[in-house]
Amino acid sequence: MKKIALIILVLFMEIQAAFCAGTVATYVIDPEKNAYHHNNLGVMYIEEKNYYGAIQEFKIAISLNPKTQATSTYFNNLGRVYMIIGYPQLALDCFQNALKQYPLNFEYYKNLVDCYDKLGKTSSKLGEYKSKKKSSLDRITLALLYEKSGDIKKAIFILDEFANSEPDLIITQAVKVYIQELVNILETSL
Repeated sequence: MKKIALIILVLFMEIQAAFCAGTVATYVIDPEKNAYHHNNLGVMYIEEKNYYGAIQEFKIAISLNPKTQATSTYFNNLGRVYMIIGYPQLALDCFQNALKQYPLNFEYYKNLVDCYDKLGKTSSKLGEYKSKKKSSLDRITLALLYEKSGDIKKAIFILDEFANSEPDLIITQAVKVYIQELVNILETSL
């Protein structure tokens, strides 16, 4: 009888402890936070020249958080790694996806045009962008293609036209800074 009473007492104490407030630890899995963490690991791997690890971390970050503005950074970082290791065709897709996710980052346009240059597509893309009139942001790509082909004056003109027609966009300040860099290059070459 004493054993049964002791067992009931122990069970009663365990049940009471299980239902006390604050004893149950909960962990919320946040894919956005984890994506950010994996992106940071990828950046760290780039610094360590562990490019395979960086590629895997950026892919994990993209899969955890596929449709946000932050994803454009993950795509851009992945494209940069592909460019470093000599796979510009894979990088091209990454840079295009980065621009689809967030088209207001000037660095993405520069990376895309650098990728076109590595693939030997500068002149064909220049012709393509000359003939199409999709959006005002396409003028940025067109100007950078002109710069890559050696026509810095035309690039400055198009970027200046863009900056004047779109003064309120976030990207416009970066475009103005780049125009000044091109002007400085042009002045030193004269």
